[in-house]
Amino acid sequence: MTLLVQKFGGTSVRDVDVRKHAIQHIKTAVDEGHQVVAVVSAMGRKGEPYATDSLLGLVKYPDHQVTDRELDLLMSCGEIISSVVFTNELIKEGISAASINGAQAGILTTSDFTNARIDKINKDLIKTLLKTNQVIVVAGFQGQDKFGNITTLGRGGSDTSAVALGAALKANYVDIFTDVNGIKTADPVLVKNAQTLEAMTYTEIVHLAYQGSKVIHPRAVEIAMQEKIPIRVRSTYSNDEGTLVTSKVNNTIDQIIKDRLVTGIAQVSGLIQVNIHATENLIQLHDQVFRELADANISVDFFNISTNGISFTIPKNKWQLTQSIINTLKLSYNIEEDCAKVSTVGAGIQGVPGVASKIVTALATKNIQILQSADSHTTIWVLVKEKDLEAAVNALHDTFVSKKGVGS
Repeated sequence: MTLLVQKFGGTSVRDVDVRKHAIQHIKTAVDEGHQVVAVVSAMGRKGEPYATDSLLGLVKYPDHQVTDRELDLLMSCGEIISSVVFTNELIKEGISAASINGAQAGILTTSDFTNARIDKINKDLIKTLLKTNQVIVVAGFQGQDKFGNITTLGRGGSDTSAVALGAALKANYVDIFTDVNGIKTADPVLVKNAQTLEAMTYTEIVHLAYQGSKVIHPRAVEIAMQEKIPIRVRSTYSNDEGTLVTSKVNNTIDQIIKDRLVTGIAQVSGLIQVNIHATENLIQLHDQVFRELADANISVDFFNISTNGISFTIPKNKWQLTQSIINTLKLSYNIEEDCAKVSTVGAGIQGVPGVASKIVTALATKNIQILQSADSHTTIWVLVKEKDLEAAVNALHDTFVSKKGVGS
């Protein structure tokens, strides 16, 4: 019998009516002869009683007094509640099911509380339970360290749980169910004619995810890529196949991926560009600045090193700490506030001349200033003012996607 892992996020399990759609997907899979491991998030979002943010509110997070170890214990409750409620409703529908938490699922992690990494998975209990159940419901987002402490996996943790279990159990697919019918060529809130992608590579979705696309967490995709587990991003509310993410595709889909130049446009807002000015002792300056920032746990992006100094971007909530470090080092600087990074992503970009020129032309036509740029094999980034973000995303989408067909 084949196995599917199906992950349902908070909006897919938030209430009885929505859970009926999720259960129907499981019922369809069971009727087709699959066993299912269902990974569930906490029910709902902030303000709803069992959501993770609501649980954190019980200890006045972020002004809490307990340690991160206790925070993990608290946060894990949301998914455990969700797994039992979901299991109860599956059984009501005549589907044999059992619920387990992350530790019982054999998810062994590091001891980095609130942001643990999965070390390995002991799948013995799941395999035993599958002998007498059609569905095993696993509380996502959590595991256990070698000392027996409950740990959580950080942002996107349920995605990571699902894909890691899929890899360990050699699932045919990992289905990520959400409130959209697949991965879009751009954020549909910003781009009204954003299109659903039929298929894409692991590399493309990792880059889109790291550059602001929030459909699936990049850590989960990296596991899937290493283990060659196909992912389908699907809608809870429809039977559409959604977007297939894989390295192995049929000839038709393979040709789609090969033929298109750009897959999608992504964005990250809320950035500050920092420009440090210096012309002397540059090697020591570069080393000192980046070392001090790293020691303060400040992640820099978009950095550029030149004979005139250093430029880089940081999230705006890290500015006060960054400013304190720069002032302590007695450096001259200026900043550009309210910036956003816009990314043009596509496996077809590599080695193709003229892509950067098209990006510059598209933005210039809309009178959008580029503050900084960078590129890799599959992505070209530009930094713009946040007020120009929506116009920039639409200009690039029009240039590379809308006028050419999906992702061409």
